[in-house]
Amino acid sequence: MTILKQDSNLEAPLVVIAIGGNSLIKDHEHMDVLDQYRVAGETAGYIVPIVKQGYRVLITHGNGPQVGFILLRSELARDVIHQVPLANCVADTQGSIGMQIAQSLQNEFQRQNFEQQVAALVTQVVVDEQDPSFTKPSKPIGPFMGEVEARQREAEDGWVVGEDAGRGWRRLVPSPTPQKIIELPAIRTLLNHGTLVIAGGGGGIPVVYRADGALRPRPAVIDKDATSCLLASELGASLFIISTDVDKVSLNFGTQEQVEIDNLTVRECRQHLAAGHFAAGSMQPKIESAIAFLEQGGEEVIITQPHNLRADPHKICGTHIVA
Repeated sequence: MTILKQDSNLEAPLVVIAIGGNSLIKDHEHMDVLDQYRVAGETAGYIVPIVKQGYRVLITHGNGPQVGFILLRSELARDVIHQVPLANCVADTQGSIGMQIAQSLQNEFQRQNFEQQVAALVTQVVVDEQDPSFTKPSKPIGPFMGEVEARQREAEDGWVVGEDAGRGWRRLVPSPTPQKIIELPAIRTLLNHGTLVIAGGGGGIPVVYRADGALRPRPAVIDKDATSCLLASELGASLFIISTDVDKVSLNFGTQEQVEIDNLTVRECRQHLAAGHFAAGSMQPKIESAIAFLEQGGEEVIITQPHNLRADPHKICGTHIVA
């Protein structure tokens, strides 16, 4: 059997692909681990052509629904066994989702007789202990619910809850700004040796430095698009693809006046943000991350669904954002 060899090429452009946690869940009827594994496999099939085209690829992923599932299981079992801290939930989802994506990619590369190393790396991300998000939670996690159930959770369990972009109510947790990727040197080394890397899962495990320089976890879920932007900028990526559960960015989302957008500039993004078109915890952080990436030297951002990915990024159906 002939196996094509993926050679290391430091000059090859780097593409960062951020897979949304919600995009790993097709619908409310298909939410369990096996269902998510199947979707991860489908997503891997869309990423492989980009690798075979010659791009270096770094994959990140969200974990909003999944980390919420772990917390919910922990709370339901609290009378039987100890609860799982939020930072550990993030670490757990990094391992489980990272394994699903990595194994799906490895299987697809093997099926196509293409030799490509894949590595999923548990990633810690430094945040500020005084970040205002710790007193004002804003990151939606877990399953969607109705307002009645959400208010009941708020009253009985002390949850902070809020509506998520008109799609339903969810639990809200702190989402501090990422400042530094602890494993960045290792990620860079792996990429430079031709490895496809999965890192920064769920935005990374939030950690802070103590006075003695030691790292300690903090209870939060960092926005994965913000961490992906930081990784893409630090690594000098040319293209940043944000894979989510909609085909394109829309104005007036969820209304009769909803309009999908094919192309945007940074200036237009700022205008639409100011006009309130992008919901917090949903499209807003994606647009903010796109702006930050482009202002730090990135060439292009594409926001789309996984099935729209193509070997040639210019042919991807989605919203293309440039400076």
